[in-house]
Amino acid sequence: MQHAFRPSTLVPRGLAVDGVSTDDAGVVVAVHATSRGSTCPECGRVSERVHSRYRRRLADLPMAGRPVRIVVMARRFRCDVVLCGRRIFAERFDRDVLVPWGRRTARLDHIVHHLALALGGRPAASFARRLMLPVSNDTLLRVVRRRGSPRFVPPTVIGIDDWAWRRNQRYGTIICDLERRKTIALLPDREPATAQDWLSEQSQIEVVARDRGGGYALAAAKALPHAIQVADRWHLMENASHAFLDAVRKSMRQIRSAVGAATINPELLTAAERLQYEGYLRREEVNTDILGLAHEGVTIKEIVRRTGHSRGLVRKVVRGQRSDVFRVRENSLDLYLQWLDAQWADGHRNATELWRCLKKQGFRGCLRIVSEWATRRRRAEKADGALSRTPSARTIARLMTNGRDALSKAETVTVATIEGGVPLLVEAREVIAAFQAMVRKKSLADLDPWLERARSSLVASFANGVIKDQAAVSAAIILPWSNGQTEGQITKLKLVKRQMYGRGKLDLLQARVIGAR
Repeated sequence: MQHAFRPSTLVPRGLAVDGVSTDDAGVVVAVHATSRGSTCPECGRVSERVHSRYRRRLADLPMAGRPVRIVVMARRFRCDVVLCGRRIFAERFDRDVLVPWGRRTARLDHIVHHLALALGGRPAASFARRLMLPVSNDTLLRVVRRRGSPRFVPPTVIGIDDWAWRRNQRYGTIICDLERRKTIALLPDREPATAQDWLSEQSQIEVVARDRGGGYALAAAKALPHAIQVADRWHLMENASHAFLDAVRKSMRQIRSAVGAATINPELLTAAERLQYEGYLRREEVNTDILGLAHEGVTIKEIVRRTGHSRGLVRKVVRGQRSDVFRVRENSLDLYLQWLDAQWADGHRNATELWRCLKKQGFRGCLRIVSEWATRRRRAEKADGALSRTPSARTIARLMTNGRDALSKAETVTVATIEGGVPLLVEAREVIAAFQAMVRKKSLADLDPWLERARSSLVASFANGVIKDQAAVSAAIILPWSNGQTEGQITKLKLVKRQMYGRGKLDLLQARVIGAR
């Protein structure tokens, strides 16, 4: 059964089509309202006394790939209420059809708003031109700002963390509803007082998931003393790994003695290694001065004042974290060392020829890397003893925590030598492994025995940090909440911020991040 096409079905409800025409600019639809009267915006009474008429020109959704303009024959009415201050008023339409003073229909404004939420200003304006929607980038951003952020349901479980306006210079705060998996607020800074003011208005919150920094912990404790604070599990695991790395750095002198590299023969060093060794000697002079003052009981602040060095450097020296001889990094030659050793043993000792063979195998490094390796091997053979190199602290930490099946024979021997020479480091590794297993298995009963053991090990500083935040760490072990979801929302926020070249202000960022569904 065929139905007759009616033009009125193409326009918003409450409007009737008077005529349709086309011109170079697109399609023009003339309409009028079907209602007999309109409501006075001042007193709310309905009036049917028409004072005059005028035309309103509106942009609407495109049709058949052409822009559409709607010309409304709008009316002005007289208000008959004696006490009403508005004698004459313009015709009002439903807000889902047309808002007062609007130049776009509500359905077009809805599309414009979602385009701006998804793409921002200029990208959305470029896309809108392809869709035949007459909006500029300023209009798109103005629509987002005007609509603002939707009201959120009062949360009971939140995650709070900081995010960078500009890294290492300025930070803000993001707050997420972990149950509904959405961002509900952005704060202009990460000061505890700002977070406390926001939290004080949400007394229904029962759980606060946060990082291990003290600022948000203090704000939550003051604003919501009844709420349970939960430390982020990822940060707990990362802090534990970093504590073991610090233990390795403190033990580098003992490690060098264990692997037989406590003394360095400068004659066996390449030019680049000689520069690093000279820098090490200069660092040792500085370290000796700082450690001498520390042994006399001088505070770190006073050492900084006397020596002129930074507080961070003095703290590293006092903690024994500045004793590496060579700044060893991952070498692109590591994957080919076994092949190189075999070639060297067979008598192939021309560095250029070895480099050409490596290039055929996929090696992407330069000739200098192979030449330095060959020079080091050649000098080691001429010397009385072989040149022994100690891996970096980060490499040692990785080797000691990897499974033995994943290590080469040389790496296994190195790890075994370190374990035999530095037993305290083995104990620190076991303590960290026990903590990570406890978090994974959610075994809260093991926390107190672990703390007793850890406080007498090389990772005592990490254990003391856990003791200070023990309630939040305990909640992280037994509760399902964590701050990983908040980190994901920060990634989304960074995407939105970079779409606007980092120039979006807080109201626009909040409207785009929170308004997007």
